[in-house]
Amino acid sequence: MLFIILALAACERDETLAAYGGVGDWRLSALDGAVYSATATMRIGDGGEVSGRAACNGWGASQTAPYPWFELTPIVATKRACADLGAEAAFFQALGEMTLAEVLGDTLLLTNEAGRSMEFTSVAPDD
Repeated sequence: MLFIILALAACERDETLAAYGGVGDWRLSALDGAVYSATATMRIGDGGEVSGRAACNGWGASQTAPYPWFELTPIVATKRACADLGAEAAFFQALGEMTLAEVLGDTLLLTNEAGRSMEFTSVAPDD
């Protein structure tokens, strides 16, 4: 019986965004269809960890919803001020509202039922 349980556990498939091409580094290029002029990045790891840099601060959260759903735990961020704090607030607000994810090659599209969207482009880790 233990063998069957172990065999079933080994067959479990990762159904998170990470398993569907989401792992890697992403840069926000558009927010709600408009070019995002500040800098915001997101790194998605194998274990559901998500982190990045917003216009002023580093941030982190976890994402474990099965693909194509997208749901972050509360975002934790540093508390530095800068000239782009308004753009950063818009980034965090939108990111917290996203509910669906779609990976299309080097593009990650996050959306929600209200019509909001965030378009990310894949970037090299040191880019």
